[in-house]
This record gives sequence, C-alpha cells and structure tokens, in this order.
Amino acid sequence: MKAARFSAFGGPEVLEIVDLPDPHPGPGQVRIVVHAAGISATDWKLRKGLLSFGAELPQTTGRDVAGVVDEVGEGVTDVAVGDRVFGVSDDGAGAAELALLTYRAIIPPSLGFIDAAALPVALETATRSLDQLKVTAGSTLFINGASGGIGSTAVQLAVARGARVIGSASAANQSHLGLLGAEPVTYGEGMVEQVRALAPGGVDVALDVAGSGVLPQLVELAGGAQNVVTLADFVGSKEHGVLFSNGFLGHAFHALAEVGEVIAAGRFWLPVDRTFPLAEIAEAHRTSEQGRVRGRLVLVVR
Repeated sequence: MKAARFSAFGGPEVLEIVDLPDPHPGPGQVRIVVHAAGISATDWKLRKGLLSFGAELPQTTGRDVAGVVDEVGEGVTDVAVGDRVFGVSDDGAGAAELALLTYRAIIPPSLGFIDAAALPVALETATRSLDQLKVTAGSTLFINGASGGIGSTAVQLAVARGARVIGSASAANQSHLGLLGAEPVTYGEGMVEQVRALAPGGVDVALDVAGSGVLPQLVELAGGAQNVVTLADFVGSKEHGVLFSNGFLGHAFHALAEVGEVIAAGRFWLPVDRTFPLAEIAEAHRTSEQGRVRGRLVLVVR
C-alpha cells in the first residue's frame, strides 16, 4: 500500500510517500480502505519532534480516518465488511491507502468521507475537555482559540449541552464563531476586558485550545486553576496549576457514535477548510502549521 512516512524529524519536506506492506487486523481491530484522512496539529508536531508517543523513526503519520471496512479481526461485532466507518488510526498511520482501527463508529448517513475524516480526534478531544470541566446546561464557558477544528467542535458540543459559550478568535473569524453559537471576542490585548463586558462576574470554566500564554488570565476569569483546562500549554499548566489534558480516554469515544444525533438535529457542523491529495501531504502539513485554518484540513486518498 502507499503511505506517508518520515525518516527524520524536520519540516514538511521530510514527508515522503512510500510502499509498505498491507496491514491486517488483530483481535478487536478492523481494516479500512481509506477514503480520507484528517490533518491535525498533532501530526506536524510529531513530524517536527515536538511531541513523542514513544514511536521510533521512521514514522507513519495521520490519526483521523474515514473509509470502508474490508477486513475484520477476531471478536469484532460492531461493524462488518462493507460498512462506512470513521475513527482513529492505530499507531498513527492513517495517511495511507489502508488503516487499522480499534476506536471507530459507523459514519452518520448525512456525512461523506471527507467530512467524517475531519471529526474523530477533534470530537474526542473536545468531548474529553468538556467532561473534565463538567460543562452542563447553564455553564458559562470561555474557549481561547475557538475557531479551529477542536475549538469549533468544543463550541458546538457545549452549546448542544445548553452552555453559554464565549470564544476568542481573530477578527476575521468573529462571524464564524457567531454562526457556531458562541459570543465572539478577539485575541490579544483587551481580550479579558471583552470577556468581562459579556460576563461581568467572570466565567464558570475556561478551555485553552490555542496555547497562547494566557493561562493566568483564564485562571482569573474562571475563578481558579481548578476551573481551567489547557490542551496546548504543558509548561504553563505546571506553572499555574492547570490541568493539561492529553491522550485518549476510552469513554470519550462514545462521542463518535453519538454525534450523528447532533448532526441530524442541525446542531453540529465542522467545516473542512481545504482538501489535498495524499501526494501533497507536505503542503497540507505546511498549511496546518501556519495556523490560519478555519475548521479542518483533509487528505483525499481515493
């Protein structure tokens, strides 16, 4: 099979398309013919060596995938050959013609492969974060970095729970946040004052998606470090006593199976900003790294 891989840490140019042996599913796994694969910040951070999940070089890449099941492993009963599924590629090897999945769900009928491939990691991460912050009906949540893939997902899921959401984004993305159901404020100087103007008593909880060094302000707005979660500022989390949320928790993957109801109700939409063929994965990584993406980037494999 064709797959994207890198043999050294570095810029997008280290990515190459290579021939690898076809994988086969073990117990609990399924193999899919990949139709689309999402690009996330985790992908390029791993490629640059900024993150490490214990993998050695050379490394494959890609976590979000959508496609059609063509082999099932022992004990699999939730899906069958021919089913359209989306999920998280085992071993981060989704940017390929074939992928193995342990965490997966049937794609909602209204979604195509490209839209489905944009969802899994953003959906899991946003769900996990909202659970950790105990966001429920009546909560007031501030999201720092609300217009990207994870931020957009968190906004909509929180609104679907009945929460009030205030979100920060660039000036160009203010209307986008409004469409998602958030009350927008702009990044940078004056952000705290803008939030205070909307919520004079502060917010109940805050989620940091952007990692832009604002944890002290979020702690102030939310009334304490225990009410803040960051997805992007590990160093700051240690300094300010904030929970750094990272890694997959099995319970959060219920969100994959449940998102269909929210989509059908017209309460969830994660836009795909751009698509790229697998051969142009380096350009997709380069675009993701520039950080001006509204929604998600997706590789079209077939």
